[in-house]
Amino acid sequence: MSATAATTGVTTGVTAAGTAPAAAGSAPFETIFAGAPLMAILRGMGTERSARLATTAWELGIDSVEVPLQTPEDDRALREVVRLAAERGKAVGAGTIVSVAQVEQAVDAGAAYLVSPGLDAEVVEASRRHGIPILPGVATPTEVQRAVSLGLTWVKAFPAQWLGADWFSYIRGPFPQVRFVATGGMDAGNARVFLDAGVRVVAVGSALEDEAQLPRLAALLER
Repeated sequence: MSATAATTGVTTGVTAAGTAPAAAGSAPFETIFAGAPLMAILRGMGTERSARLATTAWELGIDSVEVPLQTPEDDRALREVVRLAAERGKAVGAGTIVSVAQVEQAVDAGAAYLVSPGLDAEVVEASRRHGIPILPGVATPTEVQRAVSLGLTWVKAFPAQWLGADWFSYIRGPFPQVRFVATGGMDAGNARVFLDAGVRVVAVGSALEDEAQLPRLAALLER
């Protein structure tokens, strides 16, 4: 278990044999996202700015922060945000996980959970071997069904803006047990529409280039 996961009390469900049970990749998200239905995605913002925005998000009540891993600087940013999170009892995710090697990199950096843009069974299995939960990306009923067959009940719907809020109302019919994190084109202006459609968490990324988005998102928590 990562240091951050230990700090937050998030368990990964790893058995004595070192492998997680079928649904272990999903159950911890109930704890990770218990504080607020929002996530801040700090993509390509560098170490200093990532640390500042993560701290601001936590102070505003937005507990969940994801740092995508695409460059060496992202790795440094993730490690620094994880360090700051450990001091506050927060869970930090590593995003844009598209390979087994990245799973190992994220675990080494101390991430408490993983986020992928798509659904890759090998990446899901690698996360399971390491005892770390993962949110794979889905955009079709077939992908949702495949995620369920892999033992997952939390997935990332991407790109959510393209799918539209109504998509979630329809997809919940055949998959009532699945919890969705909406990502892609989300901001303070449309987050409420997606939450009202049944999305459990709205993840905001590129919109955070405007740092005024964080307090506007936090205002949604007061409603």
